[in-house]
Amino acid sequence: MRKRDFLKTAAAGAVGSAAIAAPAIAQSAPTIRWRLVSSFPKNIDVLYGSAEVMAKNLAEATDGKFQIQVFAAGEVVPALQALDAVSNGTVEICHTAAYYYVGKDPTFAIGTHIPFGLNTRQQNAWAYHGEGKVLLDEFFRKHNVVGLPGGNTGCQMGGWFRKEIKGVDDLKGLKFRISGLGGSILAKLGAVPQQVGGGDIYPALERGTIDAAEFNGPYDDEKLGLYRVAPYYYYPGFWDGTSLEHFFINVEQWEKLPKHYQAALTASAALANVDTVARYDVLNPPALRRVVASGAKLRPFPAEVIDAAHKAAMELYDELSAKNADFKKLYDSMRRFQTESATWNQVSEYSYDTVALRAIRR
Repeated sequence: MRKRDFLKTAAAGAVGSAAIAAPAIAQSAPTIRWRLVSSFPKNIDVLYGSAEVMAKNLAEATDGKFQIQVFAAGEVVPALQALDAVSNGTVEICHTAAYYYVGKDPTFAIGTHIPFGLNTRQQNAWAYHGEGKVLLDEFFRKHNVVGLPGGNTGCQMGGWFRKEIKGVDDLKGLKFRISGLGGSILAKLGAVPQQVGGGDIYPALERGTIDAAEFNGPYDDEKLGLYRVAPYYYYPGFWDGTSLEHFFINVEQWEKLPKHYQAALTASAALANVDTVARYDVLNPPALRRVVASGAKLRPFPAEVIDAAHKAAMELYDELSAKNADFKKLYDSMRRFQTESATWNQVSEYSYDTVALRAIRR
């Protein structure tokens, strides 16, 4: 074959290969545009920003092929209807806290946190690598969603109160904004739990619609201005020893994604999870100093309240386990994990923190 004929044949083959390969490449990297609804307003910038961190990283990881537009609470659906919007296919994905949906099923609370439950590291371990991952996946799919851990506040504060809490009697009749099963537990002690979206807490406190409110930690609470209308700031938030948020994705939309897009979304959600905890650990300490300097009266919950709440919590979990198989399955798994990891936590993190704090305060 003459050199000129060989080159023509080779060139033709290259063109043919490109023509065949191009559609395959295009099919493996389709252009996808999703909408995400958040349960958080924009001024709660760390939690709302978790979705932005995820979406930005996802776009970069896929060369802009897979993009997610983030909408704040109320822009598409109300804050506490984010999960419903994904489950019914109104939007493809949301960012929310599972325990906002205990009205559907109390088992949702375990995905975020239950009072006297796991701490932040334990919750992450159980949700990523422990039995919790399998059990949560099974439960979430019953509600037509896939859940990816996507943010954590760490241990929260106990909230803002108009009056001082000296004992259990001070909780009776108290209208308290609280999420998850903490409300059910405090109801056993006489409080009246209220479900109020983050952006509506301040006006509800100001008008007297509620008497007290918990939301998160000092950074977010300061931004909401809660110290201006309720001076007593209690700790710890024993109902929120951690607070794991999730990205919930419609099952059908998830299963249509190419595998490498699923991997990119999972990795981007994990980045948001780590980033959120780190940001709060940087922002909360100076915010606590500022709110105290502004007049907040920092108080620990009395031991009487903690003990009564713990007793009520154990009673509630027994009641729920007796009538809800999903709750029992996840609760029993979580408790086994907590018991097993407690010894390690006691000899490692807890011991180290105790020693370090003693050294700092000398």
